[in-house]
Amino acid sequence: MDPQKLRDLDAFVQYCRGNPKVLHSAELRFFKEWLESMGATIPPQAEHPEFTESPKKTNTEEKAAPPSSPEPASESEESELEIDNEGVIEPDPEEPHEMGDETIEVTEELMDQANEKKVEAINALGEGNLDKAVEYFTEAIKLNPRLAILYAKRASVYVKMQKPNAAIRDCNKAISINPDSAQPYKWRGKAHRLLGHWEEAAKDLATACKLDYDDDASAMLKEVQPRAQKIIDHRRKYERKSEEKAMKERLERAKKAKEEHEKARKEEEARRAGGSGFGGFPGGFPGGMPGMGGMPGMAGMPGLNELLSDPEVLAAMQDPEIMAAFQDVAQNPANISKYQNNPKVMNLVGKLSTKFGAKP
Repeated sequence: MDPQKLRDLDAFVQYCRGNPKVLHSAELRFFKEWLESMGATIPPQAEHPEFTESPKKTNTEEKAAPPSSPEPASESEESELEIDNEGVIEPDPEEPHEMGDETIEVTEELMDQANEKKVEAINALGEGNLDKAVEYFTEAIKLNPRLAILYAKRASVYVKMQKPNAAIRDCNKAISINPDSAQPYKWRGKAHRLLGHWEEAAKDLATACKLDYDDDASAMLKEVQPRAQKIIDHRRKYERKSEEKAMKERLERAKKAKEEHEKARKEEEARRAGGSGFGGFPGGFPGGMPGMGGMPGMAGMPGLNELLSDPEVLAAMQDPEIMAAFQDVAQNPANISKYQNNPKVMNLVGKLSTKFGAKP
């Protein structure tokens, strides 16, 4: 699907969430019935008595549906965009719309008859008889259904009758037949303008002027372009905020993951350091401990029982200061240098070194 149409749909859904009463309008009856058929619960109309059949809006300024925003409206002073919707009308309802049968073989005779009907339609239009003009253009379309200009001309009449949706359907058909014709873009742009579709209107009118410059289309483009740009800038702001928020969340997750990894690493080191060793000393006494002349691990070594029966050694093992020192040295043997001036620690180190044949 067209990304722009998806953004418009998202904006419309957000608007309906904040203003469910809009679903009770006559023009959105089809949407409300579809939602209910899907199992949705729509707040009863009684809860919104002020919202009934609404007249066409003219010369009024109202809030346009806000673009999709990553932040709730309460978190932003500009959660809603103010757009001057003067001249915007209610969309016309779906009606039978003759598009012609493209499978018929169009002969020269049919072309001539279609041209005659087109002339009659233009004459009726000049007389201000819009209904008759639509009737003649429709007859011409039936006679020659593959002529883009006929759909564009009928669309122009629908715009004058303030039936923008009908005009858009005709213009879409004309563009599908001849995408290089300026007229369908011009009238589709005008129809979008009537509906308040500012971005679509600006795009179509700009395309019309590019294909075949027209003062009328150019004048309307100058009217709708500032509003379209305002909507684009507003949406970009929220897209930027959304990107910044997503980046912040990613950084927070990365920071948290790093902290958890560091915590797990320290816990693993502590677990390893707390493994079985001599007399509850974390990790035992690894070989190569400075100050012990490369004394090997003590578990299972000769003289261990004698050492454990030494009252001085047992007393030292009950001393919190000595125990803390040996835990420190067990985690990092180089830390033995910190205790060179501690006689209690060094005396025990000397005794252990002597018992296991190492030089202190």
